Amino acid sequence: MTSLDPADVFRQEASELFEVLEAALLDLTLRPDDRDLIDTAFRALHTIKGSGAMFGFDAVAAFTHQFETAFDLVRKGEIKPSEDMISVALAAKDYIRALIEAPDTTDSIIGDAILDDLSRFVEPERVPVAAVVAAPAPTQPGRRTGWRMHLEFDSQVLRNGSNPLDLFDDLSKLGSCFIVALTDDVPVLEELDPEFCYLKWDVTLHSDCDRSAIDDVFMFVLDETKLTLEPIFAGGGVAESSEPVETAVTAPQAAPAPVQAPPVAGASDTPKPKERTKELTKELTSEAPKRTEPKRADERGIATVRVQAERLDELMDRVGELVIAQARLSQLAAAGDDLSIKMIAEEIERLAASLRDTTMGARMVPIGSLFGRFRRLVHDLSRDLGKPVEFVTAGEDTELDKTMIEGLADPLVHLIRNAIDHGIEDTSRRIASGKAESGRIELVATHSGAEVLVRLSDNGGGLDTARIRAKAEEQGLIAPGAAASDAEIHQFLFHPGFSTAQTVSALSGRGVGMDVVKRTIEAMRGSIDLSTRPGHGTTVTLRLPLTLAIIEGLLIRVGEGRYIVPLSAVEECVELPAADERSRGRNFLNVRGDLVPFLRLRELFATPGTADRHQKVVIISTGDSRVGLVADQILGNHQTVIKSLSKLHADVTMFSGATILGDGTAALIIDVVQLVALAQSQADKQHISEAA
Repeated sequence: MTSLDPADVFRQEASELFEVLEAALLDLTLRPDDRDLIDTAFRALHTIKGSGAMFGFDAVAAFTHQFETAFDLVRKGEIKPSEDMISVALAAKDYIRALIEAPDTTDSIIGDAILDDLSRFVEPERVPVAAVVAAPAPTQPGRRTGWRMHLEFDSQVLRNGSNPLDLFDDLSKLGSCFIVALTDDVPVLEELDPEFCYLKWDVTLHSDCDRSAIDDVFMFVLDETKLTLEPIFAGGGVAESSEPVETAVTAPQAAPAPVQAPPVAGASDTPKPKERTKELTKELTSEAPKRTEPKRADERGIATVRVQAERLDELMDRVGELVIAQARLSQLAAAGDDLSIKMIAEEIERLAASLRDTTMGARMVPIGSLFGRFRRLVHDLSRDLGKPVEFVTAGEDTELDKTMIEGLADPLVHLIRNAIDHGIEDTSRRIASGKAESGRIELVATHSGAEVLVRLSDNGGGLDTARIRAKAEEQGLIAPGAAASDAEIHQFLFHPGFSTAQTVSALSGRGVGMDVVKRTIEAMRGSIDLSTRPGHGTTVTLRLPLTLAIIEGLLIRVGEGRYIVPLSAVEECVELPAADERSRGRNFLNVRGDLVPFLRLRELFATPGTADRHQKVVIISTGDSRVGLVADQILGNHQTVIKSLSKLHADVTMFSGATILGDGTAALIIDVVQLVALAQSQADKQHISEAA
């Protein structure tokens, strides 16, 4: 069994902390007074610093310490986070990530420049400390000589591997400690759970250490600890709190106070953490919040395990082979008369389907993990282009295969850049047209049958159809004056090298982007739709399958060959009328009053021999287009394990892959998008010839 490199473990955990830090910083631009966001960002910084020092990333620890020192002033309320300061903080986060991922190629000059920028925001705007503590100043007779603290650990802290006594040992290294255990919540012996932490502690630490030194002791249990600190000053004075705080032990449990007299003289009410002060009224009137610990324990019961992505891929491959073997067994059982073999085959089929669904579920990832990356992109583009943009997401819980998530990142980056650069107008133009000053980008994911729809919308000016057509005529993509619908003209945007930008900038203008988007989406067996309203905006819809590993397919026969049509694209199956069987010039099928073009797969695949007498038509659809595929026979449903085609078949666009059937033969998987495009092209040519 291979063991993970500790440095790789740190990099992986740091990556998650960077996501938390970036999200908190971006949210601070909207809610600069939110204490929870400030605390979240500070905890992420603190953990990165401590873990970096532990794993030998000294440069990371040193830089993060200076970053944290500056940000600590925000946490203390001495300075208010501005949008410019948060932009510098995001740059600092990027620099820390570079120090972790590529320390040898990261220049320290960049870090020094970032710290200089931070100091510009910190020093001039810093509120004098005297003004902050003007009221409690008379109660501080001298220098600080120690700390008085109240500690409450999460009830599950022991089960999670932490030992409070070890933390007290580390705390005593800072100075002499006087510790009193509070046993009010300890139950009778019959009800006591030895793995449950019932104790609380009052601690008096005689040391002139800083608050950060105490925080370092509890660094790895910050999320499981409620810690309240009060400085002690020479002469016995205790700093008064600048905020109203609540007693940690409520009135019905205040009787043991005399036992605690030595450590809490002058502070009979032990304050709780600052983040709880907003709930002061509720806490004072009820003890219910105190008794929520068992509920948190239940919530923590959902455990997660880190698994390498390669192992999930290997497991999926094994499940695919099992599905193929199960199909062979089912075919053999169907060919015989042994009922016991048929029963076993049915049971194995059920178990294989369950294992397939479970394995595919393990590979599914909420698309919100991808959406979160684009907040920073929108923030930076909005700043660079001088266009205020609001970024809204929905459907973050929608799940996709992890391979799909990875492949979707680059196309969405191109689409978002285009939406902000080309779609959203300048502020002056928006105001002149009666729109809100700030633009809006919406990214929404929804389930639609066996597909996931990802819609990117903007409220900009929409597509300029006349301008797109003029550019297409200039490049010779369409003849001047030729008839074409708006939808057809908009498709030129996906042509390689096509761009309507007047000038080439760092963001756009070179015509490389939308064609890459289309190729990438189609490589994932998806499709892309474009709709626009002049003056109101544009919507791009990506239609994607849930997974690229195993799909449900419809098995058909054309001549002696067998092919798979993805079941998610199949609308219905009908019989080809005799008149249409004899016709070779007009390939349209009347389906309940609608004319549907169809393709004869025998002619398309150059299949030898004569066609079956009663041919079948499989009606498939992508987006708003419907096409019929004429086959000799429909064999039925088939669990399809997708196998990629070799590089020798890279130019074969009609097939997206292959699969192994139960008898060991191969069947090609039809690329629905390509066949629909081919049918539409043939239908357009037929319309033109008839018009002529």
